[in-house]
Amino acid sequence: MLFFTIWPLFALICLGFLLARRGFPDAGFWPAAERINYFILFPALLVSSLADAPLRDPEILRLGGAAIVTILVASALLALARRARGTPAARFGPALQGLIRFNTYLGLAITTSLAGSTGVERAAVYLAVAVPLVNVLSIMALTGGNAGIGGLVRTVLRNPLILACLAGMALALSGIGLPWGTGRFLSLVGQGSLPLGLLCVGAALQPRALRQDIVTLAGNGALRLLAMPVLAAGVALLFGLEGPAALVLVVFSAMPTAPTAYVLTRQLGGDGTLMAGLVTFQTLAAVLTIPVVLTLLGHG
Repeated sequence: MLFFTIWPLFALICLGFLLARRGFPDAGFWPAAERINYFILFPALLVSSLADAPLRDPEILRLGGAAIVTILVASALLALARRARGTPAARFGPALQGLIRFNTYLGLAITTSLAGSTGVERAAVYLAVAVPLVNVLSIMALTGGNAGIGGLVRTVLRNPLILACLAGMALALSGIGLPWGTGRFLSLVGQGSLPLGLLCVGAALQPRALRQDIVTLAGNGALRLLAMPVLAAGVALLFGLEGPAALVLVVFSAMPTAPTAYVLTRQLGGDGTLMAGLVTFQTLAAVLTIPVVLTLLGHG
C-alpha cells in the first residue's frame, strides 16, 4: 500500500518539528543543517544522479517539455485569476509559489521509494528544468514583473541546485561521467541529503501561521495538491510519457510548496505570514493527499 511507503518520510518531517520545538540539539543547528544540505549534500546528490543519465533519450526531452508546459499553464491560469481580483504582488507572489514550487526533498524521496535509481535520474532532469523556471516566475510575481534581467540571471545562477544540475548535465553530455572514484564520493556525500532535508522541513514549520487566511490557505492548497497533479497527468498523456518519467511529473506536481519560498518572499517584501501558512498547511495536508492522488492517478 502506498501509504506505508510514504509515511516514514512524513515521520521524518514530524521528527524534525518535534526536535526543533524541544530545542534539540540547539537553536543554531537547524539553520546550519539547512545550509550544508542546500549548498553541499543535495547538489552532490544531483550531480551524481545526472552524470550518467541518458540525456539524449527522447523521453528525457519530452519530460523536460512536459515540466515546462505544466508550470507555465498553471502560472498563466493563476495570473488570469489575479487580473479579475486585483491581487497585489505581495500576496500574488506567495500564491504563485504555493502553486508552482515544490518540496524538492520530499519529491525526490518519494520518487526514490517508488522508482529507484531510474526515478532519481528522471527526477534530476525534471529539477534541472523546473528549478530555474519556478525561481524566475516567483521573483517576477513578487516584484510585479519589475525585476531586471541581470538580477534574474544572477539569482538563478547563484542557486546551488541549478549549478549542480548544469554540472551533472555537462558531465553526462560530454561522456566524461564521474571517473576515479568521484562518483562514489559524491554518492556518499549525497546519501545524507534526503533524511536531513526532511528533518529541516519539519523544523521550519510554523503552525501559528495557520491562524490567518485559512480560506486562502485551503484554496491554494487544493490547487497545489489536487489540481496540479491532475494537470500534470494530462500533460504526461499529451507528451506520451510513461513509467518513471510520468511518475516524476505527477509526483513533483503533487508535492507541497517549498519551505525556501518563505525566505525568498521575505527577501523581496512579500507577505511572509501568508507564505509561512501556505508551506505549513500544504505540508500537513500532503500526508493525506499524496497517497490518494497517486493511487487515483495510477502511480500507487
